[in-house]
Amino acid sequence: MPTPTQDTNGGGWGRRSKSLAFWILVILVPVAFIQFSSGQRDQPVELDYTQYEQQLQQDNIEKVVITAGKTVTGDFRQPVTMDRRAVKKFTVQLAIANSEKDLDKLREKNVHISAQDARPSIGGLIISWLPVVLLIAFWIFIFRQMQAGGNKAFSFGKSKAKLLAGDTPKVTFADVAGCDEAKMELQEIIEFLKDPQKFTKLGGRLPKGALLVGPPGTGKTLLAKAVAGEAARPFFSMSGSDFVEMFVGVGASRVRDLFEQGKAHAPCIIFIDEIDAVGRHRGAGLGGGHDEREQTLNQLLVEMDGFESNDGVILIAATNRPDVLDPALLRPGRFDRQIVVDAPDLRGREGILKVHMRNKPVADDVDITVLAKGTPGMAGADLANLVNEGALLAARRNHDKIYRVDLEDAKDRVMLGAERKSLVMKEEERRLTAYHEGGHAVCAMKVKGNDPLHKVTIVPRGRALGLAFTLPEDDRVSVTREQLEARLVMAYGGRVAEELVFGHDRVTTGAAGDIQQATAIARRYVSQWGLSDTIGPILVGDNETEVFLGRELNSRRQVSERTAQQVDDEVARVINQAYSRAKDVLTANRALLDTIAAALLEHETLTREDFDALIKGDALPPRPQEPPVAGAIAPAPVVSAEPRRAPGLLGGPEPHPA
Repeated sequence: MPTPTQDTNGGGWGRRSKSLAFWILVILVPVAFIQFSSGQRDQPVELDYTQYEQQLQQDNIEKVVITAGKTVTGDFRQPVTMDRRAVKKFTVQLAIANSEKDLDKLREKNVHISAQDARPSIGGLIISWLPVVLLIAFWIFIFRQMQAGGNKAFSFGKSKAKLLAGDTPKVTFADVAGCDEAKMELQEIIEFLKDPQKFTKLGGRLPKGALLVGPPGTGKTLLAKAVAGEAARPFFSMSGSDFVEMFVGVGASRVRDLFEQGKAHAPCIIFIDEIDAVGRHRGAGLGGGHDEREQTLNQLLVEMDGFESNDGVILIAATNRPDVLDPALLRPGRFDRQIVVDAPDLRGREGILKVHMRNKPVADDVDITVLAKGTPGMAGADLANLVNEGALLAARRNHDKIYRVDLEDAKDRVMLGAERKSLVMKEEERRLTAYHEGGHAVCAMKVKGNDPLHKVTIVPRGRALGLAFTLPEDDRVSVTREQLEARLVMAYGGRVAEELVFGHDRVTTGAAGDIQQATAIARRYVSQWGLSDTIGPILVGDNETEVFLGRELNSRRQVSERTAQQVDDEVARVINQAYSRAKDVLTANRALLDTIAAALLEHETLTREDFDALIKGDALPPRPQEPPVAGAIAPAPVVSAEPRRAPGLLGGPEPHPA
């Protein structure tokens, strides 16, 4: 971070360089203009020797000036028209060997003769020396910039770490929720920095580093910012990608410079975000042992726990790919602690929602516990986005507060995507979509093991023309065989409903997403989770969820052709069994399927309460009333990215199936 002195010097040199450039322009521009204008006005015409002889014989030369014995510049007595213009001056080159004869001819015609040495003009000198002067000025500028900016022009090997200033808005642990264990681990490191004697008197030593591990959006970087806000110590932050440049050796140099800055400010904390950019497994890349990333990693390993100690410098790093990190980087002595920052549970989601709602006008009808129960699997970033979308929807609807309906619609928007109300569907397509989603709904309700239905809609969202999704009643860390098989039956409920109602030849491509999701579940059911009685509880093939280009390049195939064929056959058997179960369920509950499809065609969206009423044969409950608004404003068009898919989400007919 530049000091005030550096800022002052840099600003002074900047002002001096601008002033110098201004005066150079003030001098050069008039000189160049004078040279150009005078040259255009008095430019002599160049004659060959024959033309010169003709004008001399016609007695039309008044005077001449001989320069260096061979260049003759003179004036005509009468202007001569040449190149469509009247010229008064001329120049000609004479041969030195005939100089005496030429002088005699000039004397015979009474021409005034004078001689001068070849002396360039001041303007000519300036123009000729201008490139040299500019080159010297350029190098002076470069070296002065290096001195003023801390060798900024050639600072490729300098660290790009940012030292947080005292006036930076601080994030504290009060702003972090949903990861109490991680906060406790980091709080201990902060206490160690503030009062090391409390731990060293019992023989403890300062931790060298802590690695924050977890999926994207769970708050790893936010935790690091909270550490910076809580610790009254210097805090350097840097991204892993900042170490790598196009020049060889730059990464290692930046690592050295980073730890030199850390030792100068010890005790301090260094935070490297996305450390997997430089900490990947050595020997796995395509560049061999001379890979620039490996040099950077080697230097990082040395600085963390090498021959020289860096006492007082704690390294905190974050990654969502711990499987690709080099084992030497993860050993104790370098990263003493691996802190898992996982997706929050119900209590954690409540805390996160409270943090993001505390400075917003939330209506009394909002129940944070109910909202947290309806967002299983969401990370902190998803919940923050949900609250923000709710605030935007409330503002768009001109509400004075954020109501429950705003947050519920925002939840659907985050999980499913924005509604495409402008999409015009034919009545036949709406009917097909209603039966497709009704098939999912019937299978979800009638097959034991499925989560409760949350919502079914035939309103197009994202790329899907309709959606049916379930939500678990509580947090779940594992899934049973019964639940997986129930998911497969529900996945094929839409396609089976199309076949039963419209016939085999009228089945559409809309079930492409359902088939893709079901096939992925069935393959992992057989090859990874060991739930197939035919294959047995063994792992067949590598884990497809941890693909890392490089490490697998040299791996050999561990599955024979026979075993691979058995896996394919078993996957097909599991899928066909689920398809048959879905057909049996929908055939036995055809009346319920027709009822749900009719309700979807009338209301477009059905909730859990609506399905409870349909099963009992009661009328659908009244729709919730919109909160009062002061005035209506037109909704702004919103372009939504591909929605985040919930575990129980199943899409209906898609216009562009993948």
